[in-house]
Amino acid sequence: MKFFLVWNGKKIKQLSIIIVAAFFTAGLLFVERNELMVFSTSDGPQAFHKAKTDDKVMSLTFNISWGDQRALPILDILKDKNVQATFFLSGAWAERHPDTVKRIVEDGHEIGNHGYQYESYPSWDDEKIKKDIRRGDQVLTELTEKKPTLLRPPHGQFDKRVLGIADKLDYSIVHWSVNTNDWENPGVDQIVDQTLEQSSKGDVILFHASDSVKQTHKALPIILDRLKSKGYQFTTVTELIASTTTKSEEIK
Repeated sequence: MKFFLVWNGKKIKQLSIIIVAAFFTAGLLFVERNELMVFSTSDGPQAFHKAKTDDKVMSLTFNISWGDQRALPILDILKDKNVQATFFLSGAWAERHPDTVKRIVEDGHEIGNHGYQYESYPSWDDEKIKKDIRRGDQVLTELTEKKPTLLRPPHGQFDKRVLGIADKLDYSIVHWSVNTNDWENPGVDQIVDQTLEQSSKGDVILFHASDSVKQTHKALPIILDRLKSKGYQFTTVTELIASTTTKSEEIK
């Protein structure tokens, strides 16, 4: 019996160590995962995600990384509603669809860099991140004859290190304050309701214009009409940054 108790104690001790280690690892993963969503450093570069303003103004942003079926209908709606937006384009997509890029520019919208390969930056080393940003920059500059100054990292994922790299490349990272989750195709009504419930002054609203979104072009006119009826106006991200005091959050 004594032997059994000693043996069992050892097992309990081993099990305790395993449990503690598991919780520690989970804690690190939690910190790492949440660090991707932070917006600024206390003493370094900041990422813009919302403007602190008393004016009823906000910015619509659209990410495009693949496909050619959804962008044009969305552009038609924005033109019909006389709304300017900011489009974050992956370089690889822009190379394949120069005519759509041209249309975006001609319609008066702003273009931002969405990287080139559309892969998660925090998992890459510094040089690979720099190369991808520069390649996207080169493609967009050649197609638009204007160097982009805004960067939305692929998947919206970044950390303190990516913030620093972007800053050294003369880019401002742009996140969002309202996520429509349109990429999930949850239904037109849900996209409309979720957007309107979350939206307020100074917001940066995230939409997508890749072929994966099948309901955004149906929800967008409703959203625009309802927000306009509440007195809201729409501007590009650069204009929103320039005309207001940015609101940021500190990395812990």
